Order: sequence, then structure tokens, then C-alpha cells
Amino acid sequence: MTTSLGGQAVVLGDVEIRRVVEWQGPIAPPTAILPDSTRQLWQRHRDWLHPHFWDADEDLYRAAMNTWVLRSAGRTILVDTGIGNDKYRPYFPLMSYLRTDFLDRLAAIGVRPGDVDLVINTHVHADHVGWNTVLDNGNWVPTFPNARYLINKADADYWNPLNGTPKKAVVAGLAAGFGNQNMYEDSVTPILESGQALLWEDSYVIDEDLRLDVEPGHTPGSAVLTLRSGTDHAVFVGDMLHTPVQLLHPDLHSCFDEDQRMASTTRRRILSWAADHTALVLPAHFPGAGAVEIARDGAGFAVRGWAGFQED
Repeated sequence: MTTSLGGQAVVLGDVEIRRVVEWQGPIAPPTAILPDSTRQLWQRHRDWLHPHFWDADEDLYRAAMNTWVLRSAGRTILVDTGIGNDKYRPYFPLMSYLRTDFLDRLAAIGVRPGDVDLVINTHVHADHVGWNTVLDNGNWVPTFPNARYLINKADADYWNPLNGTPKKAVVAGLAAGFGNQNMYEDSVTPILESGQALLWEDSYVIDEDLRLDVEPGHTPGSAVLTLRSGTDHAVFVGDMLHTPVQLLHPDLHSCFDEDQRMASTTRRRILSWAADHTALVLPAHFPGAGAVEIARDGAGFAVRGWAGFQED
């Protein structure tokens, strides 16, 4: 594995990986994000959680909205598209009518909207599909006009408001469906209507180095993108991890998980594979170095090393 800082690439086999950070900052008290964690647990690991993953002075969990940019088999691929600009999120003020220079940040690494071949939404949540679309003369249109958007069918069906599926996760006292209100209409429906969506089901082979698989729990159609290229391995895990505390204690679920038991089972299985294969783990929301290599450590996992993507 070759790692460079300063916004440069991590290269795994034949695949180049870069990170674009749309936004980062404090979200909520850490015990609100991991309801079964304790203040004592966070304090015990203060020396490495603070300041990137936890503002210990203010007692606030910190997150980043990461988009992973891959170049593989001649194609440019985006993994997750963050919050997006101009989106109304009535129950999540942090995300409502956000304005960032995300597209300029993509351009800074040589990616214009027309250059993108594939967009992967690891799951259908408001902070993973936002840049699927942009506002154009009052209409939401696909941001990436030449891209195929890979969206898992189970998630597309689950979050479609016309289906009325009850949502289980509770965030700040509200069902998760409230936090994702308007998301489907402005960030998924336009992709479906444009004909650019590919609704896949159990698995989807992108090329000889990249494969998508459903790994449910966080949402019914949450996906993991696995990279196997030569002797190098990586897993892009979306929201299977919200904080490195979950490496130490994989059974600690997040408040955003629709099926907590299944999410824990999935997390433990994927992390076990990553540890056994020395695979780089790339979550959607880790600030700091952004990605991590892990090793087994008793009932949980320990950090072997950080990838070293530069924090913007």
C-alpha cells in the first residue's frame, strides 16, 4: 500500500483512492450517538479520541462527511455523496440548506461532474445521497450527468415515502424517518426518473477489483464495497462504523441503526474479515486520518495504523 498526504492518493493494487470531505464538526454528545456507551468509556480513551473523534472539552462526538473517490479500471467512482447543498431537512438543522464547496473540492483533485462514471450510495440516508442532485432552475437534477447511480433496491423501497414502511431507529426522540424527511424526493426520485439509477439486490460486481454486497442492519439495504486487488484489500463500510469506539466494542450500536442486533452482527463479521486480511477500513464519517487498519484484540479490535488521508 502506498500512502501520501496533502490530498494525494492511497493506492491499493490497481485502484487509486482519494478522500473529499464535504463537512466536519461536532454533532451531539457521544452517548447520544452510541446510546449504550458511557462517559467513562470515552474518557478512558481520551488520549487518542480527542480531538479528531471526540471534543472531550465540550463532550461532543465529531464526524466528517467523506466521499471516497476511486479510479478503477479506467472509471471514476464516487462512494457516498454527503449532505448536498440547498436541501431542506426540517428535523436536522445541521444539514438544512447547507452550502459547501464540495464540487470545487472534487475539481481540485481533477474530477468534474461529467467525469464521474459511477456513484455508489452505500445506503439511502440524507447524509449519503445529498450530492446525487443539484438545484437547477427550481428543479432537482442529477449532479453527475454521465454517471450510473448504484442504489440498493431494498433501501430504495424502504425509504420510499409512498411505501409507508415504519422506521425503527430513534434519533433525538424522533423516528429516523423524520430525520430523512424530504430526502427521497430531492435526492433519489430525480435519479430514478432520469433513468440513471441501477437498483441492485444481493450483490453487484463493478469490475475485477470491486464488488458490492448487501450487509444489512444499519438499514435493510446497507452495502459494503470490497476491494481486492493483487495482495491489497479494503472495505468501504458506510455507516457500519460511526466512531472508532465501535472497533473496541463492536456490539455498541448507533442511534441510527434500524436493526441493532443485525447491525452488530454485520459489524463484527466485516471487521473480522478486515482484521484477518489486513484490509483498510474506510467508513463514511471518520475525521482525522479517515481510514484504519485493525487487528483482533480480545472480543474486539485494535487500531494497527491509520491510512493518513489529510484532514481538510
